[in-house]
Amino acid sequence: MEAIDRYIFSNDLLTIIILLVLLLLVLAKQLFYNRFEDFTALISSGKFLVIKSKEHKLLFGFNVLMLIVHILSVSLFVFLTFRLFSNFDFEDSGYILLRIITVYGFFVFLKITVEKIIANVFDIDEIIDAYIFQKQTYLNFISLIIFGLCLFLVYSNIPSLPLFYLILSVIILTVSYTLYTIVKKNTALMSRYWFYFILYICALEIAPYVILYKLITRY
Repeated sequence: MEAIDRYIFSNDLLTIIILLVLLLLVLAKQLFYNRFEDFTALISSGKFLVIKSKEHKLLFGFNVLMLIVHILSVSLFVFLTFRLFSNFDFEDSGYILLRIITVYGFFVFLKITVEKIIANVFDIDEIIDAYIFQKQTYLNFISLIIFGLCLFLVYSNIPSLPLFYLILSVIILTVSYTLYTIVKKNTALMSRYWFYFILYICALEIAPYVILYKLITRY
């Protein structure tokens, strides 16, 4: 009877990333308790957006912590998706995960920078700053949901593929609801500048993710 090699993926690096995310969340709660409580109640209450949207400070300590959580959580999900559908050497998994985090982090910061430059050029800083703050707040909140779902993919005994499709469905529904909420909150503004809004959506919300998808699937 011929022996069959069995390859088992190590979750050590994933555990480190997960612990880092948990540490950042604890730090955010300890340093910015009231802000954190309002943020985690975002679905049931719009208090966080109403109070904090006037600041528009993406580089505020709490926003930076949650942005890092967002980058790590989304990168973790992308890596788990890649691992699920690709046959790669598990010894290179750490290198691949770190590359995903680096690329996605660079993509997020570059996208925000380009958006703010365009806002400055067209002299619509106040409008774009409010929009970016709302959008990034919801994306950061969604990343918490993604992070919780990733824990099931990493440690659950449930078959990975059905669980992945279930998680993907939850993410798509959550993102769709978020887009609907943002559009609803800014209906009056978008109706006045509908042409610029459509141009903005195509150029800075759809095209960058299509390019990122092409790069990931190619390399």
